[in-house]
Amino acid sequence: LVFTRIIKPKAPHRISLSIYLQPAKMASVASSPISFAASILRIKAFPLSPRSFPVRTLRCALSSSSTSSSTSSSDPIEFDISFAPSKPTPSSTLGGGAFQQLFIPWIVRGEDGKLKVQSQPPAQLIHALADATTQNPKKKTKKKKPQPASAAASASPASHSEPKLSKAARRFYNENIKEPPQRLSKVLAAAGVASRRTSEELIFDGKVTVNGVLCTTPQTRVDPARDNIYVNGNRIPKKLPPKVYFALNKPKGYICSAGEKEIKSVISLFDDYMASWDKRNPGTPKPRLFTVGRLDVATTGLIVVTNDGDFAQKLSHPSSSLPKEYITTVVGDVHKRHLMTISEGTMVEGVHCVPDSVELMPKQHDIPRARLRIVVHEGRNHEVRELVKNAGLEVYSLKRVRIGGFRLPSDLGLGKHVELKQSELKALGWKS
Repeated sequence: LVFTRIIKPKAPHRISLSIYLQPAKMASVASSPISFAASILRIKAFPLSPRSFPVRTLRCALSSSSTSSSTSSSDPIEFDISFAPSKPTPSSTLGGGAFQQLFIPWIVRGEDGKLKVQSQPPAQLIHALADATTQNPKKKTKKKKPQPASAAASASPASHSEPKLSKAARRFYNENIKEPPQRLSKVLAAAGVASRRTSEELIFDGKVTVNGVLCTTPQTRVDPARDNIYVNGNRIPKKLPPKVYFALNKPKGYICSAGEKEIKSVISLFDDYMASWDKRNPGTPKPRLFTVGRLDVATTGLIVVTNDGDFAQKLSHPSSSLPKEYITTVVGDVHKRHLMTISEGTMVEGVHCVPDSVELMPKQHDIPRARLRIVVHEGRNHEVRELVKNAGLEVYSLKRVRIGGFRLPSDLGLGKHVELKQSELKALGWKS
């Protein structure tokens, strides 16, 4: 095959191949040449093989001549053919003998408890290998139970996993949105432990610990999301309840106190709302409600109920100067001198209080008694009653109908409450 690739004759050629057999241990050529001629087109395979002759190297000479011309052939081409040594047989590796099977001893403890040597592996091992699996065991993944649609809808957004935010976004949140550490007494009041004043008493009595350390200073700054706060051995939840705001139409006979000993308290009107809190806000602690300011037992009308201490402090403080409108029903007739006396003011708790406006309302057929509209801004204890009493009139009934820019809804019945919207909070003068 090599010759047919090198020589491409146009006319029939004859190839004469001279082979000199050189044994492996001889240094010179010592045999007569063997010559044979064959046609290129008929040569398919080389007839000699190293197994037939003990030959390692063949020295060959190639010459060709054309039958159509009478010229002498060219110089022969000499080349060598080398054979690789044969592979050793298994018998030669074992010293020329027959192949022998290796013996592997097995030391097995028998039924009698003694050790013995045997040529076969134990049956338990064979069964274990047959039953063993070659693939890696797959990890069992727990299937999550499908959550009902109602529970998924009512779940708070905080229960879902929070998205990963960049470093710049977290810095912006910490500097502008996240609430800074608050006073310990304020955190206890917001968590519903007690009022802020009672919380301070608990701190002074040594019943509050922060991160395992006893704390006796109400002004200590704490972060309820990170610090562990305990009151009387009970841990304060890390998640504080949301802030809620209500407008209540207070009925007569209820006092504005959150004390447990009081039977007819304004807060007791929210028992149904607090009972259904867990259904509407699962996983969220209940808020501790209290009133913003106070109305005496005999006074009815508008009062704000919330759990936001800052909001209550802002509205009830005299510096807010929020106008409060009252409708006073008096006994007897009202004359001009009565109105002049009320408008001049009177002393209340050692302070001279003057109303913003006093107006006699027109009479109605269904209400035979006279009514006065009095607007004050200080909101001191029994201020309106003292103004009317100082004028020589007797108060029959007193109702508050407006605080700031928010007026009591006309369709809100006695003992009923409504949740305030953001626009209504702004009407009260609150900027969240």
